[in-house]
Amino acid sequence: MVPAKVPCLSNTPARVATASVLNLLRTVCPELVRGDGETTLVCCSLSQLIALRLSVALSGTVLSRCPACARNFANLYCNNICSPDQSLFTNVTRIVNRTTVLGKPQLAVVEYQCFYGQDFADASFASCRGVRLPATGGYAIDTMCGRYGAKLCTTQRWLDFQGDKNNGLAPLQIDFQLVPNGTQPGDAVVPLHGQAWRCDQALSAEEQPCSCQDCAESCPPVIAPSDPPPPFRLGNADGALVLCGLLFGLLALIFITALLCRCRRSKGDPTPQPVPARAASCSARLSDASHYVLARAFHRWGTLVAGHPVAVLAVAAVLAGGLSAGLVTLRLTTDPVELWSAPGSRARQEKAFYDQHFGPFFRTNQVIVTAPGRPSSRYESVVLGAKNFSGVMSEEVLRAVLELQEQLAATTAWAPVAGREVTLSDVCYAPLNPAEPGLGDCCVNSVTQYFQNNSTRLAMTATQTDGKETGTVDWHDHLIYCVNSPLSFKDITALELSCMAEYGGPVFPYIAFGGYPDLEYTEAEALIVTYSLNNFPPDDPRHEWVLSWERRFLEVVGDFQRTHGPNLSVAFMAERSLEDEINRTTGEDIPIFAISYLVVFAYIALALGEYTTWRRVLVESKVTLALGGIAVVLGAVFASMGFLALLGLPSSLVILEVVPFLVLAVGADNIFIFVQEYQQSQREPGETREQHIGRVLAQVAPSMLLCSLSEVICFLLGALSSMPAVRTFALTAAVAIAFDFLLQMSGFVALVALDARRQEAARFDLCCCCGMGKGGPAGPGARLLRPLLRRYYTPLLLHRLARPVVVRGARPLWSCRPRTGGDALGEEGDGHRGALADGGWVPPQDSYMLQYFAALNQYLAVGVPTYFVTTGGYNFSSPNGTNGICSSAGCAADSLTHTIHFLPALPLPRSYLAIPATSWVDDFLDWLNPTSRCCRIHQFGNLTGKFCPSTNDLSCLGGRCLNTTRRPTVEEFERFLPWFLHDRPTLQCAKGGCPSMGPVRVPVQGCPAGVGAGARCLCQGASAAVTLPGRVTYVYYEQYLTVVAEGVITLALCLVPTFCVSFLLLGMDLRSSAATLVTIAMILVDTVGAMALWDIPYNAVALINLVAAVGISVEFVSHVTCAFAHSTQPGRVARAAEATVNMGSKVVAGVAMTNLPGIVVLAFAKAQLIQIFFFRLNLIITLVGLAHGLIFLPVLLSYVGKTPWGCVGTG
Repeated sequence: MVPAKVPCLSNTPARVATASVLNLLRTVCPELVRGDGETTLVCCSLSQLIALRLSVALSGTVLSRCPACARNFANLYCNNICSPDQSLFTNVTRIVNRTTVLGKPQLAVVEYQCFYGQDFADASFASCRGVRLPATGGYAIDTMCGRYGAKLCTTQRWLDFQGDKNNGLAPLQIDFQLVPNGTQPGDAVVPLHGQAWRCDQALSAEEQPCSCQDCAESCPPVIAPSDPPPPFRLGNADGALVLCGLLFGLLALIFITALLCRCRRSKGDPTPQPVPARAASCSARLSDASHYVLARAFHRWGTLVAGHPVAVLAVAAVLAGGLSAGLVTLRLTTDPVELWSAPGSRARQEKAFYDQHFGPFFRTNQVIVTAPGRPSSRYESVVLGAKNFSGVMSEEVLRAVLELQEQLAATTAWAPVAGREVTLSDVCYAPLNPAEPGLGDCCVNSVTQYFQNNSTRLAMTATQTDGKETGTVDWHDHLIYCVNSPLSFKDITALELSCMAEYGGPVFPYIAFGGYPDLEYTEAEALIVTYSLNNFPPDDPRHEWVLSWERRFLEVVGDFQRTHGPNLSVAFMAERSLEDEINRTTGEDIPIFAISYLVVFAYIALALGEYTTWRRVLVESKVTLALGGIAVVLGAVFASMGFLALLGLPSSLVILEVVPFLVLAVGADNIFIFVQEYQQSQREPGETREQHIGRVLAQVAPSMLLCSLSEVICFLLGALSSMPAVRTFALTAAVAIAFDFLLQMSGFVALVALDARRQEAARFDLCCCCGMGKGGPAGPGARLLRPLLRRYYTPLLLHRLARPVVVRGARPLWSCRPRTGGDALGEEGDGHRGALADGGWVPPQDSYMLQYFAALNQYLAVGVPTYFVTTGGYNFSSPNGTNGICSSAGCAADSLTHTIHFLPALPLPRSYLAIPATSWVDDFLDWLNPTSRCCRIHQFGNLTGKFCPSTNDLSCLGGRCLNTTRRPTVEEFERFLPWFLHDRPTLQCAKGGCPSMGPVRVPVQGCPAGVGAGARCLCQGASAAVTLPGRVTYVYYEQYLTVVAEGVITLALCLVPTFCVSFLLLGMDLRSSAATLVTIAMILVDTVGAMALWDIPYNAVALINLVAAVGISVEFVSHVTCAFAHSTQPGRVARAAEATVNMGSKVVAGVAMTNLPGIVVLAFAKAQLIQIFFFRLNLIITLVGLAHGLIFLPVLLSYVGKTPWGCVGTG
């Protein structure tokens, strides 16, 4: 790879250095210069010194960031080549005859021994073993220790690799012999004991020691962030749980004590004296007055609507239809970022800043190949020793993977809008040739890239001799070498193959392999192929190109999976897979939702009727009225969505699925309450049908108003949430419930009037043109639920022995804490799947992505990238600005990169960074270093003063950009930076900045949500002006920083109006309002506890359902409370019994029995999102709400409810 020039054998004494040699010696080997330099002796010529400078420059590219290491490494070769004492510690072991170009015979040295003192060699190695290679996140030793890498490298192995002529750089074989201290090897050999600089030493007063990132001895003590406060515990138990238990026990003790005292008083005075009736208080009079005003207003309104039903229906239909027309402007938001991340949130702002300045993050397409059942094997390498190879690491599997990549490279996809064929090179991420990429320039990471995706190289074999052993080397040997030295341009086997990928970059084994134990990559259980594609904004025509190619990618890999299915397990995904699967599952589950709503509609249609005889079934049926009521509910939903769409508010699939369910529950409850009350009410003498409808409406409408107003205000307050999806849902629900109440008070009342007119005329339902003639029903219709509640349920529930048991047993499920999505991610380490769940979607059981996520979680050891971006206005060009970012020698101790470097040093779980960050500033400074060949200037010719690449020699002699190691001035910074950004890395200069024009991208090991908060806290201590730590999934994970507090605040805000509206509309009845608030709060607490028992994670989707649960709970609770407050029974127990019988039957029929059939149908949906967050959670909400509304609330009211003024006793 570099010209191989070997020295000639010479036994002459050392010579006095000439002026030209001395000048160059001061630059390359300053330790060999004696005194003033006039008496300096050397054993090398000027040409040898020039070649040595070239060799030192190559190593200086990666070692110059640590001056002590670079000097020590250069001194090794300076002593070997130029030391005047060379003959004392070297021993030539092999020479060959050669003839010069002038025909002069010479003896060329091709192998020699070199004796070093153990201390000197160890000190030199110690100064270099911590030097970082920022471009890879690894160590420079990784490139200088061959197959051993940094982890297994020792002083001897390090030197052996330098002296191995097969490493592509050494011109001859050097056998390094390390002599222990105090021993002599004999034969007049004196081991070299030179000076070795420690990495924390400065070479001179003008220079700096190695930085903390490259030298652990230079690091200040790492002060870990303060630990979070320990969890509150009492002994070994959860402290909060113990306190809740004690509080519950105290309340139970107070309740039992009060009950016993009351019982003792009743036994001591078995004939209590009547309590004189008390005058009604102000609040009681206000309650009666408010109820009278509302009842009278609704009575007049109902009578008016019932008298003009057709006109009212026409107006309601026109208004609802007009607002529903706004649906044509409806925008559905499917981007999880837009759904769950607030526009003003920090993560959202950081993402917007990143996208604006760097463009969207590149797209990932990935294939994970495993070979279950295939046996492993053991390979005996002549050069590298024995290694185990897993079943997937076989030539057959490698060729299959290579075949897949060749198909993908050759495939084309049709982009219909652009009207052209799209190839991989049109859309791939090509870091080294972004302007005009070819197929070979595309960034594809896979195991076959160690062979440059060339089947011929994969099949190569060669005869290899290692010492006395001779054998054959093949792809096994090359692979073993490359996984330990991925940056090598030439392996040490006879194959002499490069480890670099076809596109020119390295393939790090932790990206190409999965499921390996302890860095034993050859034992990996999975091969990972990753295609990185450019990402474009949606309005860019190239966005269609990349979508089209990804569609073709999925087809090709799908065919590969079916072809190799018997032998290989293939999991895959494309960047577009998420959206594709959402659309597919949504379409497939539409019939499930349709069936769910049809079941609900059928139940309402059948349950509304009250049947007296079989012959009157067609007359007494309420199918038409039920369909009209459903139309009213759907009209309210469509009108609300259309109204908000006209205002520019977008919607989402979650809203489309939840809001109809919520409004249907509220609307159906009101339908049953109104219709059943009308059926059970008898018309008074002289009362017209219209007046009868008005009177019934006056009886039930205040309760409907109480519930609807509570829910509307509740959801309006819920709209204060910062999460866009929660805010949009709350606004849509509030407007929909408001419209539903208005339409029911108008359109549905008109429908009831028309249906009553039809039934009185004995006309058939669904066919009003036909009938059975005049004649009313023989008596009241058959009823099941109400008699059951009156005869059996209520007496049992309110029995004097049962009530204490109910109160004592009403223990909330506060002992169960649901896991948040962040908890799940921390347990599973599955960031990608967690991000999807955060985005409101979990793949169904039949999705190919489920297999991919399982393989990703099991095999992939690298998480998504983390990057740190400085905001605009930071001055990089000043020395202080440069030092505030970089991490090499001379950089600020609190620089951004130094600060990030401390993360992996912190104990888990504070940090999950696998390797330190890389900064372009560090590469730029290394590129400017005068000891390298990177930054040079043409000295003559047409290009004088222009940039001279490292591959050009003649016109660049002496044309270094900087003559000394220092920070560039502002003018130099601005002049040289464009050169750096356009310089492609080469073997002579590996620090070219062409592929580094993007952000910092650092592989992260098993990233949970918490790493974002830690990165933010860390950056606050960095010296850079402002930093924006970010990951692709921060916008999803950010919700877990606030979702608990957000949920508590949102639900608390939703509870406030239920109490306030109840307090006002019930005439300041504090007891009944408090009972309502307590019961709804218990429903929420028990729902959250049940979520933990049924493995329902708490995230933004769950929060939306919990906000909806408040609205449904109001239906279960407020109607019963309102009926209790307006009951005229003499005591609390009697009032609770009447409310339970009269209103409980309607709540069961209207809310519980309306929801349950539809919810049960959702259990058959394919999408796990629907199964978890709609079937499970809504079933919990309905059952818990029903239990509290019909069991706990009546008993609570029987104890704490207000007694009517003027009554005797308390019941």
